[in-house]
This record gives sequence, structure tokens and C-alpha cells, in this order.
Amino acid sequence: MFIDTHAHIQMREFDPDRAETLARATAAGIGLMVTVGYHLEASRKAVEAAQRYPQIYAGVGIHPHDAETYDDTAEETLRGLAKQPKVVAIGEAGLDFFRNRAPRATQADAFRRQIRLARELDLPLIVHDRDAHQETMQLLEEEAAHAVLLHCFSGDLTLAEEAWRRGYYLSIAGPVTYPKNETLREIVRKARTDRLLLETDCPYLPPQAFRGQRNEPAHLLHTAQEVARLLGVPLTELGRLTTENARRLFRLPPAG
Repeated sequence: MFIDTHAHIQMREFDPDRAETLARATAAGIGLMVTVGYHLEASRKAVEAAQRYPQIYAGVGIHPHDAETYDDTAEETLRGLAKQPKVVAIGEAGLDFFRNRAPRATQADAFRRQIRLARELDLPLIVHDRDAHQETMQLLEEEAAHAVLLHCFSGDLTLAEEAWRRGYYLSIAGPVTYPKNETLREIVRKARTDRLLLETDCPYLPPQAFRGQRNEPAHLLHTAQEVARLLGVPLTELGRLTTENARRLFRLPPAG
């Protein structure tokens, strides 16, 4: 069994065939998934999906693109959502200096507040970091973040090693299968396997075999096959390792 640690199955892209999508995931060996909020409405929908489907758990948070919506009221809403059954993380929260859809200072403030919220509630933190590697790591250190997942890791080996030194988890998504992404493949080859997770980030970032199509949880298997190849381990062993890691981080119930 595999766990998709970062999906957006609550998005409207899955409205026409959500049940069928989940069935395909189960058939592919994807036993559980964490569907992740990126603003308040998406977080509410993530919680609703977790309540409706037994294989779904939820993360609730405000993405840096929506950082300007983060205020005391939004934080109270997140706090309430985070206390609902099957909510296992705060996030995705972080910094995005690629698109800069919110001022950088505003992004940093919203990120700091969500780090503190995760600590207050004793929940892991799902981090979005795009073109803001050093700033992200600095804020995580300043706020004494714990139980951190750097989702869809896009840094270099030096950054990965620093994250592992701190005890952070890294999740690997479809880009590890892209022909030009040798940097990520080298990170996987040298990965701390007790801090390694897998994700789709669906409907985004499909593996190479599905480029140009909607990504979905069943496609995690293609990413897993490449990661297993890079590590030189059987696919079943990778499933055991990454499932154990995901259960530890998100405190998921044991299989069966």
C-alpha cells in the first residue's frame, strides 16, 4: 500500500468523477491520501471529503498566494477546522517567490502564524516552498517548527541535507520522472529513507507518462516505481517504508 501525502481531491477538477478517481487509486494500491487545503473554502472542502470518504484525511491551511486573507478571523476558522475528526495537519502554508501573488512580507506573516498554530495544536506542518528556499528554512528555524513536511521538494541536495539534519520530511512528486530533473533524482538516491514520502499534488504535476493530463492519486504508482528504481529497493519495500513514515508523521491509524 502507498499513501498519497499531498492531493487536492476536493478541487472542482474531480467533481465529475471523484468516486471513480478514488476507486482507481484503490485499485493501484493507494490506500490512503491526505487532501490539502490552500484557502479557507478549500480547507472546508478537504474536511468534508475526509468525513465522506474513509480513505481520505485532511490538511487545513492558507497558501502563500492567499496570504492577504490571513487575519485573526481566518486563524480562528482554521483552528476550528483543525479540531475536526480526520484533520491531520496544518497547511499548505509557506512562501512562493515565483509568482509573488501576495507581498513577501505578508506571506511571511501568514506563514509564521501557521507555524505557531501547528505548534499550538501539536499537528505536523505541510510547507509550500517555491523559489524561497533559504527564507523558508530561516522562518521554520526562527519559529522552532517541528514535524515539518517540505511538500513537492524542489531544492538542491544541500537544502535536503539540512532538512534531514533538522528531522524534516521531504515528499517526492511526479517531477522526479521528468527527463531533465536529474537534481531531484540525485536527492532521492541519497535520501534518508526514514524521512521520505510520496505525493501526487494532483490535479497538478502528473508523472512523465501523463504529462498534459489531469493528475490523480492512482498515478502515484508511477512516481513510486521511479523512486524505488533510484533507491535500488523493491516496490513493496518502498511502499512499506513510505507508508510507515506517513503514518508516523500524520499519526494515521494502522492498516486494517
